[in-house]
Amino acid sequence: MRVLVISDIHANLAAFETVLADAKGQWDFVWCLGDVVGYGPDPNECCDLLKTLPHLCIAGNHDWAALGRLDIRTFNVDARRAVDWTQKTLTDENTAYLSALPTTFVLGNYTLAHGSPREPIWEYILDPLIAALNFPHFETDYCFVGHTHSPVTYRLINDEGKTEAEAPKYRVHQPLNGQRLIINPGSIGQPRDSNPDAAYGILYVEEAIFEYRRIPYPIQMTQEKMRNHDMPDRLVKRLEHGW
Repeated sequence: MRVLVISDIHANLAAFETVLADAKGQWDFVWCLGDVVGYGPDPNECCDLLKTLPHLCIAGNHDWAALGRLDIRTFNVDARRAVDWTQKTLTDENTAYLSALPTTFVLGNYTLAHGSPREPIWEYILDPLIAALNFPHFETDYCFVGHTHSPVTYRLINDEGKTEAEAPKYRVHQPLNGQRLIINPGSIGQPRDSNPDAAYGILYVEEAIFEYRRIPYPIQMTQEKMRNHDMPDRLVKRLEHGW
């Protein structure tokens, strides 16, 4: 089975549609690692599109924020404005959809979490040290996470917990080789690694092969919608810079 691995759509329909077009005919199922909504101008459209696909989705912190499950005082001012707008914009149907999302999932040799296996909703795996502390919190060889908006693979090197970070190689089939890995495919809707292109991956499940991908999308289309909804200018501009 081939899985389209996506994360952090963040209500960016133009980016989501571009990824689906780029990967058309190359996957059988979708794993979404959370944050379908938040920041972007298309929360209902992205939920509706995702629901048309054969998929499994887990909850992210912005999904929970839209549901009122998090204290958004911990968010910055711009993010709070986006959360407030999203809460008012979501339909009852899509609010119910987000409410039903699990926080983690295990499928065969793969664990899925938004932030981390240790703290699925909120923890950011930003470096090898944090990754090393998370390996004891899942039993499968591989764990897919999102949340940081930056594609990276963390590899457990030895029994003492030594962990290394590996930058992605795009459009290359990478065998996972049965090693313990934490893999972040990056963000579709709001990349933060100084590359504005939408990020995603293709997983060949039985063969344990993963392929990182990037694809440019019409950023200006999303920005125009955000300005029409009077969203914070900082959130609008960051899309073109990838931060």
